[in-house]
Amino acid sequence: MSTGTTIGVIIAVLVVLVVIAVLLKVAMQRKRLRSTFGPEYDRALERNGNRMAAERELAEREREHSKLELRALNAVTRENYTRNWTLVQEQFVDEPTQAVVQADHLVTDLMAERGYPTEGYEHQAKLLSVQHARTLDHYREAHTIYERQERGEASTEDLRTAMVHYRTVFEDLLGDHREGARS
Repeated sequence: MSTGTTIGVIIAVLVVLVVIAVLLKVAMQRKRLRSTFGPEYDRALERNGNRMAAERELAEREREHSKLELRALNAVTRENYTRNWTLVQEQFVDEPTQAVVQADHLVTDLMAERGYPTEGYEHQAKLLSVQHARTLDHYREAHTIYERQERGEASTEDLRTAMVHYRTVFEDLLGDHREGARS
């Protein structure tokens, strides 16, 4: 075999190895994003219309999320929030509309306490999706009912459902996510 042929074979093998490495990296990134974002991965895919754009969006969310100064809650703060949640739930019996408003505010306050921005619902949801993807649908459902309630279109049963959704999000945010928190 001539030197030119040997060099050509080596170059071809290297090109194939680079292509395989790139494909493996893309596949591993896709698997990681699917695992991290769960149903939010599919939502981003549907909204963007193509996989690469959706994955770029989700990776951007991760980059933005990594810039946050997230904090774990100390025991006293956690207990205060738990006590406030109990009061909000008790209020539901007599004032379901007001209880839903208070639940929304309490969840928003808890987000702020943890270090999440609280301006703009869509921005909140995008940043929450990075560490709280499993409960994000609950937040979306609760917020939708909250908005309907603001327009006077939510029934008492809807408000009860919103409270259940808010409780799920509240408990997730109240939990100790030390792996993502920075002091």
